[in-house]
Amino acid sequence: MSTAGTGQAAATTQVPMLDLQAQYRPIRDAVLEVVTRVCDSQRFIMGPEVEGLERDLAAYLGVAHAIGVSSGTDALLLAMMALDIGPGDEVVTSTYSFFATAGCVARLGAKPVFVDIDPITYNIDPAAAAAAVTPRTRAIIPVHLYGQSADLDPLLDIERRAGVPIIEDAAQAVGATYKGRMVGGFGRAGCFSFFPSKNLGAFGDGGLVTTNDDALAASMRRLRQHGADRQYYHDAIGGNFRLDALQAAVLRVKLPHLAGWTEGRRRNAARYAELFAEFGLLGRVTPPAAVPDRCHIYNQFVVRLPGRDAVKAHLESRKVGCAIYYPVPFHEQACFASLGYRAGQFPHAEQAARETLALPIYGELTAEQQRYVVSVIADALDRTA
Repeated sequence: MSTAGTGQAAATTQVPMLDLQAQYRPIRDAVLEVVTRVCDSQRFIMGPEVEGLERDLAAYLGVAHAIGVSSGTDALLLAMMALDIGPGDEVVTSTYSFFATAGCVARLGAKPVFVDIDPITYNIDPAAAAAAVTPRTRAIIPVHLYGQSADLDPLLDIERRAGVPIIEDAAQAVGATYKGRMVGGFGRAGCFSFFPSKNLGAFGDGGLVTTNDDALAASMRRLRQHGADRQYYHDAIGGNFRLDALQAAVLRVKLPHLAGWTEGRRRNAARYAELFAEFGLLGRVTPPAAVPDRCHIYNQFVVRLPGRDAVKAHLESRKVGCAIYYPVPFHEQACFASLGYRAGQFPHAEQAARETLALPIYGELTAEQQRYVVSVIADALDRTA
């Protein structure tokens, strides 16, 4: 389709990658009320706000235990510490994710073992994960990347057959489902992030670990407070992974809105698909795959397209926010060079790193803004055709 004239609003139109102000304005009074409540209480570490959030999230996610922690990174670290993962152990995970997934493994002295991704969903390839399991494997970490669940049944089968725990990295996937159930409750532990850009975002860092294992939950609660069940008596060496009361209070205000915000993102994802067809871009732009047995929450809306870098530059020149997640897979990162991986070893991840681009998808995004985004993409592709 010709796109002549579609960029005429470029000088005045701006579509941010994420507009947190638009989400904040309708809930501002409620947020400020709870912030004032916490300030007046002068109870800032743990306490009733955190306990209330943990109850709310356990009920929402359908798990026995929800444990508030200081960040999504610390959620991963805590889950592995509770499983006693350390030097000499191996942890299998995708080579294509946010750095914390692999970084936490290495931080504990264990060896991250990387495998390729499914080129359709960008999630871990279950067959590759199964092939990577050795007698030294102590966990598999599937990442529910961009807000869509990994294919969990084959991985849970490995857990049953080989006794290798599954730790779900659900940092981008609060509210995503797999076969009708919320992610985070399938493996031995689930790890969530409340970084401000997430679908459920705090006003700073925050995270959550979930589990249905009572003993593991008790261990994680102990380890998040320096390994102590009571002050100054330490049964283990843990860390300071506690969630602030202010963050918990804000998240409790936001949680009842999460389903509506998620539906806004899903609605906008569907509208993008319609606009790609209207502008004749299907076949040139590959939108995220919608897998029938999974509910995608679109923490990111990631498309694959030719000439990605040129399209990104054109979008930015027309004041459209966009981002690359993730330009360098783990096996090509300098800090993991000693593991001996080579370029070309995981072709699907490397192709995704070269060709994918995230577009604005937040629930408050308007139809007019989305039409402008797609028109600029069409213009960019026409220029390079």
